[in-house]
Amino acid sequence: ERAINLPPAILWLIVANLVVQVARSVLLDPTTDDRLVLTFGLVPAAYTTGGHDLLAQVAAPLTYQFLHGGWLHLVINMVSLAAFGAPVERMLGIPRFVVFYLSSGVVAGFVQVLLYPGSVDPVIGASGAVSGVFGAVLMLMRYVGSLPSLYPVAGIWIALNVFFGLFGGMPGAAGEQVAWAAHVGGFLSGAVLVLILRRPGIGLFGRGSAPG
Repeated sequence: ERAINLPPAILWLIVANLVVQVARSVLLDPTTDDRLVLTFGLVPAAYTTGGHDLLAQVAAPLTYQFLHGGWLHLVINMVSLAAFGAPVERMLGIPRFVVFYLSSGVVAGFVQVLLYPGSVDPVIGASGAVSGVFGAVLMLMRYVGSLPSLYPVAGIWIALNVFFGLFGGMPGAAGEQVAWAAHVGGFLSGAVLVLILRRPGIGLFGRGSAPG
């Protein structure tokens, strides 16, 4: 038995995020780190105005998911991933879960671009992808009957994200605003993608299961 009994993909994702944060903290001075965030964070204006690096535009929807605004921001996201991700990975399998997770993050990022097209502030963090995991968990709970209705919980969650996004700050990131649109986009995409990506012959919560 492993000392940390997390499913493999979740464990790898957590390790990857930790390695990136440690490398930034140890190897980069503040100026270089700021430049890294501007290049590999997701900047909405990079997709709506000209003069931006094409390679960074292509890479940013994935790379921004592994950059965080501080250790507290990272810890909150990774603890949330560990807490909610296991049933989703077990149902999808490792390859599909990785596709699901990264795709939720990509959709989350572009929802932020859609709603804030002129913003020059880089969006960073795994929150959009983790929100997708939470959306998938709620969908699974709904289909096995442990959640009578998805709408109240989803409505409250979305409302809280909008509220703290507009009036709160990003945890551990010196008061920077929360990318609430990315959170909501990731949540909704996760709820849909878990249905699309589930393995053939596998019900929502095990082989042959069906909605009650």
